[in-house]
Amino acid sequence: MKFKGFLNNRARQDVRALFFGDMTMRMPLAVLAVLMGAIAPLATAQNFPAKPVRVIITIPPGGAADVILRMVGPRISEGLGQPLILENRPAMAGVLASEQVAQMPPDGYNLLFTTPSSQITVKFLSKNVRYDGEKDFTPITAFVEPVSTLVVHPSVPANTLKELIDYAKRNPGKLAYGTPGVGSVFHLVGEAFKQAAGVDILHVPYKGTIIAVNDVVGGQIQMTLSALPNVRPFIASGKLRLLAWLGSRRFPVAPNVPTAGEIVPGFEQPPSWFGMFGPAKMQRPVVQRLNSEMVKVLTAPDMKPKLEEMGNFVIANSSEEFAALMKKSSDLFGNVISRAGIKPED
Repeated sequence: MKFKGFLNNRARQDVRALFFGDMTMRMPLAVLAVLMGAIAPLATAQNFPAKPVRVIITIPPGGAADVILRMVGPRISEGLGQPLILENRPAMAGVLASEQVAQMPPDGYNLLFTTPSSQITVKFLSKNVRYDGEKDFTPITAFVEPVSTLVVHPSVPANTLKELIDYAKRNPGKLAYGTPGVGSVFHLVGEAFKQAAGVDILHVPYKGTIIAVNDVVGGQIQMTLSALPNVRPFIASGKLRLLAWLGSRRFPVAPNVPTAGEIVPGFEQPPSWFGMFGPAKMQRPVVQRLNSEMVKVLTAPDMKPKLEEMGNFVIANSSEEFAALMKKSSDLFGNVISRAGIKPED
């Protein structure tokens, strides 16, 4: 049978309409549902944000990270065109807050502002954490790296970090350093320092940074590792002696003070940061919008110097760069904890 002339004009029109005509009318409903499901989030992302954005903070009011976020928050709100609603939830070192945000819809309207304590170190220190700080969150940007210090009471017979190490080696167990608690970032940084320097220094955990600092100022213990804002007034008054910066860079407020890594080969402080996260699987345009507005504020010519003067290095990185920083933090903290023999608690 020859096909030429087999279909009349009307039939040919019907065939064309069947295959190429009003596609949406003839498309299977399941396919339409998939397409609409893919398009809807994109449309939502383009309109983001359409309502206020809530940020849960794992730091108590008045803490360094809280102060920074409340300083830059109004400017971020202005850029987004919607207010940031800031809510402090520091219970259990931020673990409860992190768990809550991990379970929220990944629409960008519920964010988490936190530190490595709730996102990295907790997985090595507790068996009962019900989230993964890397897999269950979308990194948006790391705001800053707080400048970290090693300070001693003036009675300690050491004017340099090398002299402190030599003294500690001659007097094992005689020195003690205070931190905000077992498993805190500065406890683990202290263990990393001890491992690299080969010294025996007693760790004394406190229920807060300020209590530990005050006990060093009062002479109850000899040294502490702490963020610069916590000890800066005491350094200025001569009540504490600054021996080293713990990070990878010297800080301009005292450029002649070396980093610990310059004096102790092999010492590297695990990356410390204050950063913003959302739940996992956030839409890329939403992440980019949030990142763009936050980075713009953090690096603004009238904001960056203020943050640095407070005792911070501004990071303001991309989501991908923040994820890589998280991975590095996890590797270094995990190694320190393993070598120190610190076991997770039930």
